Amino acid sequence: MAGAEACAFVLELPSDPRVIETAVAYLVDRLRAYDFNGSRLNLNFRVGVAEALANAMIYGNGSDPEKRVRVEVELSSQAVALQVHDEGDGFDATGVPDPTLPENLDGTGGRGIFLIRELMDEVQYTPPGNSVRMVLRREHELRRAAGQ
Repeated sequence: MAGAEACAFVLELPSDPRVIETAVAYLVDRLRAYDFNGSRLNLNFRVGVAEALANAMIYGNGSDPEKRVRVEVELSSQAVALQVHDEGDGFDATGVPDPTLPENLDGTGGRGIFLIRELMDEVQYTPPGNSVRMVLRREHELRRAAGQ
């Protein structure tokens, strides 16, 4: 598989947070097989995807073991795009409090969404809010965009 420029695959998971670490490791291994490497994979991708999976399982699916989380992955020569879907009713991502504001520092809400937005290059919640699309560009694409 090494050297391939594009691929797409789907991962179906139970709503069990105990599978998050294994699922993220599996996704990282698949991306490495397609030459997607570097610190952005090891930090941004791992943390962003783990947070999205936890949110989908715990909040979206209410930790219901009968509900599933679906991860759709598209890898190109420029970036990896992931769509994480849960079976919940959704939520309004714009209504989540900013955890960096002084009045919210002691609260626990919104930290995962904040991390996802900070670590990924693009984040879009699809109405009704039970699906998030995240894009992480390859490091060489970031250097190219910066003119290096």
